[in-house]
Amino acid sequence: MTIRPLPDTLINQIAAGEVVERPASVVKELVENALDAGASRVDIDLEEGGVRLIRIRDNGSGIPADELPLAVSRHATSKIASLDDLEGVATLGFRGEALPSIASVSRFSMSTRREDAEHGSVLEIDGGRVGEVMPRPHPQGTTVEVRDLFFNVPARRKFLRAERTELGHIEEWLRQLALARPDVELRVSHNGKPSRRWKGEGGGAGAPSLLSDTRLHETLGQEFTRNVLRVDHAAAGLRLHGWIAQPAYNRASTDQQYLFVNGRSVRDRSIAHAVKQAYSDVLCHGRHPAYVLFLELDPRRVDVNVHPAKHEVRFRDSRLIHDFVYRTLHEALAGTRAGVEAGAGAAHGPADGLAAPAGFAAQGPGAGFGGGYMPQAPLGLAQVAEARSAYASLYGGGGAAAAQAPSLPPSLPRGEDASLPPLGYALAQLHGIYILAESAEGLVVVDMHAAHERIGYEKLKAAHDGEGLRTQPLLVPASLAVSEREADVAEREAGTLAELGFEVTRSGPQSLTLRSVPALLAHGDVEALLRDVLADLREHGESRRVAAARDELLSTMACHGAVRANRRLTVPEMNALLREMEATERSGQCNHGRPTWARFGLPEIDRWFLRGR
Repeated sequence: MTIRPLPDTLINQIAAGEVVERPASVVKELVENALDAGASRVDIDLEEGGVRLIRIRDNGSGIPADELPLAVSRHATSKIASLDDLEGVATLGFRGEALPSIASVSRFSMSTRREDAEHGSVLEIDGGRVGEVMPRPHPQGTTVEVRDLFFNVPARRKFLRAERTELGHIEEWLRQLALARPDVELRVSHNGKPSRRWKGEGGGAGAPSLLSDTRLHETLGQEFTRNVLRVDHAAAGLRLHGWIAQPAYNRASTDQQYLFVNGRSVRDRSIAHAVKQAYSDVLCHGRHPAYVLFLELDPRRVDVNVHPAKHEVRFRDSRLIHDFVYRTLHEALAGTRAGVEAGAGAAHGPADGLAAPAGFAAQGPGAGFGGGYMPQAPLGLAQVAEARSAYASLYGGGGAAAAQAPSLPPSLPRGEDASLPPLGYALAQLHGIYILAESAEGLVVVDMHAAHERIGYEKLKAAHDGEGLRTQPLLVPASLAVSEREADVAEREAGTLAELGFEVTRSGPQSLTLRSVPALLAHGDVEALLRDVLADLREHGESRRVAAARDELLSTMACHGAVRANRRLTVPEMNALLREMEATERSGQCNHGRPTWARFGLPEIDRWFLRGR
């Protein structure tokens, strides 16, 4: 067959296959261009889910009339001029492919005016056929109209979904944009009716301002906002900030996971893995965390030119970034304690900039998992003692009653006006399972087994960490058959494996010799564990498999050592458990991710009994 150059229109349509997947892809490219042009307001008008019409209007800097033909030419852009620019891209768009690709598969027009221009100009393109630049009245900024998407590529049009589905994809991307750019006003209409508006809140590009708590609520809802910790930590030229959800607020899918790298919404498996590991000790199996995170770093340390639609990036220091994200979130979650308030507006941060994490906020009607210590008309000790006496009378005043109503322990605060601690003071047990306590806000209910299990687990981990990782030599070294790639990883990462408790040497192109293993896990399937560790090191440059296996064993030990149901506790014992919960990391949930406590506020209890009506 004869080799011949492809026509420009066909070249653009091939490129459109990579850049323009559906109407949401068009909206993304055009709105990103508007943001790169400095727009503070963007109007998005849609018809039939964007298939019939996408109109993007902005108040940005506009385009000179004589540059309009260049704007719709392939690989023509104002955003990069050299390889140095490409290695440090700071704009959302930079390839110069979007406009010609979109114009090749639609009826396209672009109207614009610069601030210093006497009048506006328009350029129309029909299925790739470029017209002439003509004068047209237009305010400062640019308007791009895309009509009848894929009208000349019927095979592509058949792959489009129903109007509601395509609109849903656009709305999801706009949610991402609303989170990333609270400084920009966004107005959306569909089929001639206004459907959404996000008011601009000031602040900088890609950096959520203090006012963006409101936008967080508008975008992801009240429950997300009430159940999040604000994180802000910087080190090694990296900064991670945003919001992570409390473990009690978890999802069946990854639908509320948003990651922005230098203001660009991306998907990254390494960071997703780091987040998953940070939550591994506090989430039920099969559940997913929710978060909105912004990672900022030198643009030269990240390659954004690895995906046609710019959905993915590649980090030059992927291991460092994975570890930074994991440790930041791990420490934030470790600081969660029962009785401390959550919420996007909570106070933050130790001196190093890492937010001081909070506990569970109320979730749903009725009882919520946690809440904060927000004293209102503090209850005095006399009232606490009186309430205890009343509860003690329920036990008939005999031996059980005496055990349930001793004098106040010496650790309780003195004075009638002393505020109650976050989880309050114990009143009684319910069915030998739950502790009932009186707090400043109302009633606290604690699952005593789940709470004690977490306390014991954290103590075991701390003790084991203090001893360091002990290794156990194998009586007879084990030989493992592995792939050549696994053997390469084992040889390259010998030092890392030694830190994890494995003494491994390469004995051949596809074989390893294992001489020692982590002592605590010596009776498990250490060969399978080693293979999993090698897989993690190859894919992520880091592995917590050993720590996870150790933690699983310690968790089982803590579970067996925790107080069992139907064991009667004295009031001092119950109070001691409450105080330990307040001081223990991650005490808001047990080792399996279940909540350890719930709070019922007095207003909620009043509603049960119609008080005040």
